[in-house]
Amino acid sequence: MRKGEPVPNFVVIVTDDQGAWSRGDQMPELVTPAIDALGATGLELDGFFCASPVCSPARASLLSGRMPSAHGVHDWIRGDNHGVDTHGVHYLRDQITTPEILAEHGYICAHSGKWHLGDARTPAPGFTHWFAHRDGGGPYFGAPVISDGRERTEPNYITDAISDHAEAMLRTLTAGPAPFYLQVHYTAPHTPWTQRNHPADLLDLYRDCDFPSVPRLPAHPWFESKGGDGGELRSAMRNPLPALRGYCAALSGVDRGVARLVDVLDRSGARADTYVIFTSDNGFSCGHHGYWGKGNGTWPLNMWEPSIRVPFVINRPGAVEPGRTSRLVGAASLKPTLLELADVPAPDDPLAAGTSFARLLDSSARADEPIEDEAVVVYDEYGGTRMIRTAGHKCIVRSGGPAEFYDLVEDPGELRNLADDPAVRDVREHLEHRLGAWFAEHVTAEADAVAQPVSGKGQRAPYWAEASEGRRYV
Repeated sequence: MRKGEPVPNFVVIVTDDQGAWSRGDQMPELVTPAIDALGATGLELDGFFCASPVCSPARASLLSGRMPSAHGVHDWIRGDNHGVDTHGVHYLRDQITTPEILAEHGYICAHSGKWHLGDARTPAPGFTHWFAHRDGGGPYFGAPVISDGRERTEPNYITDAISDHAEAMLRTLTAGPAPFYLQVHYTAPHTPWTQRNHPADLLDLYRDCDFPSVPRLPAHPWFESKGGDGGELRSAMRNPLPALRGYCAALSGVDRGVARLVDVLDRSGARADTYVIFTSDNGFSCGHHGYWGKGNGTWPLNMWEPSIRVPFVINRPGAVEPGRTSRLVGAASLKPTLLELADVPAPDDPLAAGTSFARLLDSSARADEPIEDEAVVVYDEYGGTRMIRTAGHKCIVRSGGPAEFYDLVEDPGELRNLADDPAVRDVREHLEHRLGAWFAEHVTAEADAVAQPVSGKGQRAPYWAEASEGRRYV
């Protein structure tokens, strides 16, 4: 923020299980005109990566700026987010999140949609406005929600309900004098994709579509969903068209919510002062690489590109120069970026896993960024699986599992695992050493996930909770 400029607002829109490939500019079949317009008039980061390829730890990293082995959320949180037979558990109780910091500096913070980081019955620290999905997902009609402090069943399509509450919050926020931060977290396009879960007008957009841009590959040997929606993923592998129609219908439902929010900003006059951000918690594969799902769509857990690379758009007229960049950016960098844009000092955090990418909003800075720089890396983790990725290589190590190494220039589809190839031994060993050294500085002994039995089947309690051995994970 330059001197004399108004304090900016933020609207941060996060989908659930959307790979970078499922954007209108890469998937011609997808009908998302509002999101496409944000991308065309804003900045798209083609190299934006989640911190963990599953929802709860990825969302915790977006808010805290730390990796899972520092904030302690290692897998998707089971049940209705209550921990071990108790209510009121906030998994981020020891973390200082972006909305907490902004609230301390005069921002009004609001949340509409999926939380999935602990008990959603009470607003998380920093938030004044709160409408939340009680759990992490489930049916699109009849979803359990927390509204006005009370738990109830939402009769309407949950995507529309999240948009309804976000729009109402935004109208209130734009009418007030204070700067605001609104996060809108959709459950879409997460399963279920069956027709009864989505309105007919959304499904009709794809009635005659056979999705030629989506590959039909044989199942990878590792494909074995460990999550609760495994049956639907296996069915989608056998017969992808119904699932693709549901997946895309869900995204089109998000798009019409995005259009409503942008319209409120336009009509209120707040558009020029507001950064609108669109991203997803983690990636997803709809048959790409031979699997349906995300990091836990296979065993062992995977770090392939569809699972970890997510869409990212940031848009603010006059402040963000339109364009795109392939510069590698990790999701933990969102927190310092928003704080820099708000001109709010970031608390000192030796475990912070990201740095601000606000410089990329200026097109001249993008032109000076060496995209092929192997010194720029992103990191990812899921339990005992950890990854380091450069512009040209990806190195994956596992505790008790197979190693992987890919030459992304020669093999962008990650089809040839070179981990045992002597020709790349020096590069692989260098990256493995760099990976180990970086994580040694960005984890805590108490929250380190490597020694935990993280299987992709979910987490039952925080790492700090009193629990019998094995109760935290399933």
